[in-house]
Amino acid sequence: MYALSQAIKVSIGTICAWVKLGKLRSHSNAIKPLLTEENKFHRLNFVLTKLWWNRITRTLQFKDMSNVIHIDEKWFYITQDSAKYYLLSDKVDPYRSCKSKSFITKVMFMAAVSRPIYDDDNNLIFDGKIGIFPFTFQEPAKRKSKKRAAGTLETKSIASINKQVIKEMLLNKILPAITSKWPTLLSKTIIIQQDNAKPHLKTMILIF
Repeated sequence: MYALSQAIKVSIGTICAWVKLGKLRSHSNAIKPLLTEENKFHRLNFVLTKLWWNRITRTLQFKDMSNVIHIDEKWFYITQDSAKYYLLSDKVDPYRSCKSKSFITKVMFMAAVSRPIYDDDNNLIFDGKIGIFPFTFQEPAKRKSKKRAAGTLETKSIASINKQVIKEMLLNKILPAITSKWPTLLSKTIIIQQDNAKPHLKTMILIF
């Protein structure tokens, strides 16, 4: 609003009055992806695969997608450059340190979720929460220090995420979690939905 007032040489109070009178309106504009005709075709085809024809009501309806599990990854910093604490008067200020504030260690997590499932009496059968799993590995410490002895297992972040790392995450973490939490009454054919990131595997349909 300040930038607008400077551009048109009008006070902010006047602009606020115009907004209240309906002479001006705010609009948030998000940039859209530039789609080719092939992109549009694939997107439309994807939506059509989620529809089914109800012969009783003779209408198109969306599938319940009860057998679809969504996975996605996100990078997180292990700490922030600056943090605010509320401490008791007799407590010592916390001390945090890292080798470089410009290169704080990041850890990637993969989350897997599905839609909640309810029975005919509206009782929750499955909350859809599969789990959140970090891309980490354990390595024995090469040297001893004040905090730990040599050979102590240290958890470290996997810096480079490729197809092999994604495959191991699916086989060792995601699939066992699905097997242990998936309700027996639901479909045994499961579709894992993901985005188009390069490290992702192309075929993600499971039958068990």
